Amino acid sequence: MFKRLYKLITQSLRYKLLFLVLMPVLIVMPTVIGMAYIWSNEISYRQLLMKVTGDLSVAHESFLRAKKGYLAKLVLVAESYPFRAALKNKLSAQEQQKLLSPLLESFQQQEGFDFIYLVDQQGCNYWHPSQCNYKKSSLLEISLEKGPSTGIEIFSAEELRVINQNLPKEVYLPLIPTPYAKPTERTFENRGMVIHSYYPIRDESGKTEAFLVGGVLVNKDFAFVDRLRDIVYSKGSLADDSLGTITVFLEDVRINTNVPRLLQSPSKRALGTRVSEEVRNKVLDQGESWIDRAFVVSEWYVSAYEPIVDVNGQRVGMLYAGFLEAPFIDAYLEGLFKLLLLFIAVTLFCVVGAMFVARSIFKPIEAMANVIERIQKGDDLRIGWIKAKDEVATLANQFDALLDQLQHQRDQIQEGADELERKVDQRTSQLQQRTKALERNIKLLERTREQLVGKEKLAAIGELTAGIAHEINNPTAVILGNMDLMTSELGENAACVEQETRLIIQQVYRIRSIINNLLQYSRPSDFQNHPMPVNINQVVEDTRVLVQHDLDRKEVDLKLDLKARHSVGGNHQQFQQVLINLIVNATNASAKNGTITIRTRDWKDQGVLLVVRDNGSGITPEILPRIFDPFYTSSNSGTGLGLSVSYGILQRFQAEIEVRSRPDFGSCFYIWFSKNVENRSLSEVEKDIFADIA
Repeated sequence: MFKRLYKLITQSLRYKLLFLVLMPVLIVMPTVIGMAYIWSNEISYRQLLMKVTGDLSVAHESFLRAKKGYLAKLVLVAESYPFRAALKNKLSAQEQQKLLSPLLESFQQQEGFDFIYLVDQQGCNYWHPSQCNYKKSSLLEISLEKGPSTGIEIFSAEELRVINQNLPKEVYLPLIPTPYAKPTERTFENRGMVIHSYYPIRDESGKTEAFLVGGVLVNKDFAFVDRLRDIVYSKGSLADDSLGTITVFLEDVRINTNVPRLLQSPSKRALGTRVSEEVRNKVLDQGESWIDRAFVVSEWYVSAYEPIVDVNGQRVGMLYAGFLEAPFIDAYLEGLFKLLLLFIAVTLFCVVGAMFVARSIFKPIEAMANVIERIQKGDDLRIGWIKAKDEVATLANQFDALLDQLQHQRDQIQEGADELERKVDQRTSQLQQRTKALERNIKLLERTREQLVGKEKLAAIGELTAGIAHEINNPTAVILGNMDLMTSELGENAACVEQETRLIIQQVYRIRSIINNLLQYSRPSDFQNHPMPVNINQVVEDTRVLVQHDLDRKEVDLKLDLKARHSVGGNHQQFQQVLINLIVNATNASAKNGTITIRTRDWKDQGVLLVVRDNGSGITPEILPRIFDPFYTSSNSGTGLGLSVSYGILQRFQAEIEVRSRPDFGSCFYIWFSKNVENRSLSEVEKDIFADIA
């Protein structure tokens, strides 16, 4: 019988389609219903427990961050300038208290602390050591040994009253009888759970001289638990009509919570209610987490509890995270009802479809039409191999074979196009490389042309300067000799013209200095020295002594940041001359009380980078390109040779100089000194270029 049925189904398209239509009703529907039942009763509930476990972890981390945050705020006031200045000054205890008390009160109000005070190493009042009735906390010893510390501590009403008379009133909470709670004779809770923080105040020698103590009451701090709730149960993390809650317990009493007493009155919080004895035993007595559904005050919640441990390692309370279970149950029932309706509709559809199964024999043909339409849109789709023996199956198989052949031909065309694109990219890359090489050659030609023009100028100036120097040095020597003779002949009578005499001699020496600068600029080969190892840091130190008078006169501050370790090739005195020119120019450009900063750094393995920065008037963009030109100056008293001579010195020792400047912001000179200085010959590329030019 089964063989006949199997043969009938496999050889007849009509019966095959009839079987396929009825198969969801006979097999799939019962399977799906069973899977839905299992998922709704086990998997869904397990996921809720996993979610509440994650919520408790987030609440735990947020609680820790809150403690660290209050400690960080305490560090800010302890390290603030007014606080430190008041402690360092040699003031009496009364004067210090008068200065610091307003500061601590202001900080306490701004940052949400319930108390802040200062104690000595014995835990007594810092300004009144005889007042030693503050709570003895182990945090003092921990902070003395390990630095700033924070943790949870439980304060009795008397310990709170010592700090502030109003604190016991803030923590007082009448206990509300709660079903399933552990029996107790207590009718109220007057202890406070405090986030307690200690920060050691150390003197300049590192010795701890006091502790800044801060505390935040967790009791009734609704902003604290609401902030934790907003972090844990952000928008979209729960169903729209669900309610996420966070609670802090002191032992088994809710001292801070956003769980409502009644769901209809969410503004009235369930303060003073207690947790069940089962939860208390597992969390407080055994120190384990409790995760399950629980009846909390008035509703069922998916709940998670963990112990809160104080600074001494004692379990003093619990942290709770949970959300209403009812919205999830409603969603489950609604989904189950919709699934049932879907099952009924599908079953009816299958029954009706079986009645018209004869019409569905064209389904394979429709599938082929769908494949053709999808291929026209660019999709790569196939009907798939059909193991039937009817004519439609044969047609479908042949159709797939035709599509595979077309796809193979298209792949070959695509490979050819890709190969052509690779060749185009290769040729493009070669052209780009040649273009870059051409750009480098053009830049080299421009730089060489500038050097040739500069050398032509130097040659012309050199010929002119040599003649001028010869003609001027002789008269200046005669003037100096006659001035000495005249001063000697006049004797005491020269006193009346001493200032004029000294002025004449100074101006003659200034003429000689200008002539020497001209010679040094125009005939650098006469001043060329063999490169010697030079310590740039030492050059800076020696130069500071020489320019200190100018700095003091202008009241300019010179800051040094010398971290270079390499030696460079050059001449100590000539590098010193360059640095003097830069510092003097920076001093002249700086206003009174300005700042000049000199930094040295190792320049990879090639040498040393020297930076001279000032905050003076800066250089305008119009002047900046000409500052190294000879005889160009924007000052009425300058010769325009300082930077030109400096540029020539640096060029002789293969050093490079650049400048960046902004008007009204200052200027910055960068000098790159080379470790190995030698006669530089033309590279092969430069030789080829000059050969082409010739």
